[in-house]
Amino acid sequence: MLSPESAATVRATLPAIGGAIDDISARFYEGMFADHPELLRTLFNRGNQASGRQRAALAASIVAFASALVERSGPPVDAMLARISHKHASLGVTAEQYDVVHKYLFAAIEEVLGGAVTPEVGQAWDEVYWLMADTLIGSEARLRGASPGGGAWMRATVIERRDETPDVVSFTLRPEIPAAFAPGQYVSVAVTLPDGARQIRQYSLSGPPSRDLWRVSVKRVRGGGPDGEVSAWLHANTRPGDTLTVSAPFGDVTLPEGEAPLLLASAGIGVTPVVSMAAHLAATGSRRRVVVVHGDRSPADHAHREELESLVAALPGATLHLFYREAPDAQAGHRVGRVDLGAVDLPGSLVAYLCGPLPFMRDVRAHLLARGVPAGAVHYEVFGPDHWLGRS
Repeated sequence: MLSPESAATVRATLPAIGGAIDDISARFYEGMFADHPELLRTLFNRGNQASGRQRAALAASIVAFASALVERSGPPVDAMLARISHKHASLGVTAEQYDVVHKYLFAAIEEVLGGAVTPEVGQAWDEVYWLMADTLIGSEARLRGASPGGGAWMRATVIERRDETPDVVSFTLRPEIPAAFAPGQYVSVAVTLPDGARQIRQYSLSGPPSRDLWRVSVKRVRGGGPDGEVSAWLHANTRPGDTLTVSAPFGDVTLPEGEAPLLLASAGIGVTPVVSMAAHLAATGSRRRVVVVHGDRSPADHAHREELESLVAALPGATLHLFYREAPDAQAGHRVGRVDLGAVDLPGSLVAYLCGPLPFMRDVRAHLLARGVPAGAVHYEVFGPDHWLGRS
């Protein structure tokens, strides 16, 4: 908890900090990377830095956390902190790196706001930062301690490579330390690129839960910003028999046990955790009501389409609804256009899991809330920096 004095100061300065947080974040990264270029080469996603998406995520998390502390309003931050903790644990973020972030973040605040940052203001926001940082540090340590190998990087042998679509390749991996995972979790993959930089990306585990074999499905990122460095490298270079450096499984957006009806809604490569969830439900003989909804450009662009259709068909309580913007097959029951939940019969008291582009998830979430689904029953997984979906 913030001290009463700091809470009053943060409440009074939150509009100014919030209004300048994008500039503060930009100065923060510029200063930190100027003095610590190794962080950009070995830890941070260079593509997200180039596009500005990482700055937006940092801004959103700090403002959301401070707002929750002093205003008791807005979306709860527990889910946000859990998501960040799992991401950081899978990346190998260390407690010492929070000291580095603190140094450059507060230098950026003083540079942007100048004389407005009095000693009282600096102390109050210092409390905010360390409350958030200490929570994350403790959570990340517990996650690593509970993971195989204590959260250390491990090697995984590529057993199979399969072209799923022209832009999606799946790799079946045999990790050197067997580890079970929950449907919906992901692993980090670290590769050394031709310029010597070590870059890390996270990929959902797209196969049925297994200790010995993991599958990841990698979409080659092209257009709309910098092309994907790691996805392009994996597509071009990774073959059966090769080894990859991977993390243990992490991720807090996982399928719950029980009998509550489920909505599994995805778009594009967001189908990958849904396939794992459907595979788990089929393997366990689940009879619960499950509505699976997926949107894509066309059937040919839909990764794991036949697999998903087969899994849903094996579930007696499941229905599948496919939306394609191009070349749908009406005879196969495909719908034309983007996902429209208004055309789908949804059960009451459902729990929803969303994965896909942010605009898709915002639209689906807004539709569910309008239909009376509680916000706490809507869960989502973001590929890339989390822009705090709950703000919209």
